[in-house]
Amino acid sequence: MSGMEVAGLLDLAGIFVFAISGALAAARKRLDVVGMVVLAEITGLGGGILRDLVIDDGPPAAFTSLGYVLTPLIAAMLVFFWHPQVARLLPGVMLFDAAGLGLFCATGTVKALDHGLSPLHSAVLGVVTAIGGGIVRDVLSGEIPAVLSDRQLYALPALLGAAVVAVAYPYWPHGPVVVAGAVLAFGLRALAMRYGWRTPRRRDERHGASPADG
Repeated sequence: MSGMEVAGLLDLAGIFVFAISGALAAARKRLDVVGMVVLAEITGLGGGILRDLVIDDGPPAAFTSLGYVLTPLIAAMLVFFWHPQVARLLPGVMLFDAAGLGLFCATGTVKALDHGLSPLHSAVLGVVTAIGGGIVRDVLSGEIPAVLSDRQLYALPALLGAAVVAVAYPYWPHGPVVVAGAVLAFGLRALAMRYGWRTPRRRDERHGASPADG
């Protein structure tokens, strides 16, 4: 199997797990099947569309590949028909989201590197790929996007995973590097959720004061 085929499969895996998180979020909001499909499609494809537009890779893959459209649809149908079983498979929306975060930060970084971006810019685009769909999902479902209140290390794990890929990709076998970056981001995000790891807050916020209090 070629490197391009592996990258494509990882991309589809990321789309699937993000789409599952979007469909589960729709189920929590009691949306109908249309709303579930829309949220699954946007969550699964949003980050990749942003990535492809930034690197000017022709029409985004979401608009040229049938698999990219069908994968979120399959995820939405799984949740629609077997929501209790899917929800019990892993503890809810957030763990699926963490898996998508890890996969997309790695594959987004790789695609940026392959299109000639510097390691720094590739890592940034990997983060954009990872968080783009989740931001749209949260906005459409009426939630504050997790990246805007990075209390449980949402963007930071994506950044660290993308950085590992950006630095190691030119020097180490590509497959293990991509897996390592994805697992690192997923693991940090999952541990943050499990143990309540949080990013620092302002001193006045920690003491319960608001900025207007001076």
